[in-house]
Amino acid sequence: MEQLPLYIPVAFIATSLLTWFFLYKSSRLSQRFMIIIAVWLALQAVVSLLNFYKDTQAMPPRLGLAIGIPVLSIIGLFITQRGRTIIDSWDVKWLTWLHVVRVPVELTLYWLFLYKQIPQLMTFEGVNYDILSGITAPVMVLLCLGTPRIRRMPLLIWNFICLALLFNIVIRAILAAPTPFQQLAFDQPNVAVLYFPYIWLPAFIVPAVLLSHLIAIRRLIRKNGQCL
Repeated sequence: MEQLPLYIPVAFIATSLLTWFFLYKSSRLSQRFMIIIAVWLALQAVVSLLNFYKDTQAMPPRLGLAIGIPVLSIIGLFITQRGRTIIDSWDVKWLTWLHVVRVPVELTLYWLFLYKQIPQLMTFEGVNYDILSGITAPVMVLLCLGTPRIRRMPLLIWNFICLALLFNIVIRAILAAPTPFQQLAFDQPNVAVLYFPYIWLPAFIVPAVLLSHLIAIRRLIRKNGQCL
């Protein structure tokens, strides 16, 4: 990987730690959950530093492990009784605050594009509008969760829109990654995620954002859910 200015990996690591902090607050200080995430982040750091993900022709694609395991874990939380009990205790206000990390993530993606580590389509100069989710998150907290009466419908609509923005960039990022299934950006593939610390984007930050949306949507549409 091309040598990048120090501020880029430092900013991304700080963003990852901020995401970890928001999850910690959202989970109402669940130390066990956060230790599991810390172990997962350490594992991803080690395997990426050992160049595990650089073998882009392996089948199945190795990058799928970084993405698939968190996604399966999220599914497990929603389909098991114990998992649903856990997520139904989470704080929706902190889950909404978590989305502010999408602003520094988008800035990092832009810097990576400038240094030819990802394609332009993955930035706000391309077709990635995910930064809007991060910009509007504090507004939604103040307008929908900052008053005694929770405004459920606007917050629910916002979560669905931002979830669509997330899927938009995630699908394009996967199709732009240098795997046997690559369909986009052959002139400049999405290679940054094969390396530390950027592997934390598909392995941690994206799943954390996804989980935040899904929990919030579940809590907001439950008729008997009064406390968020």
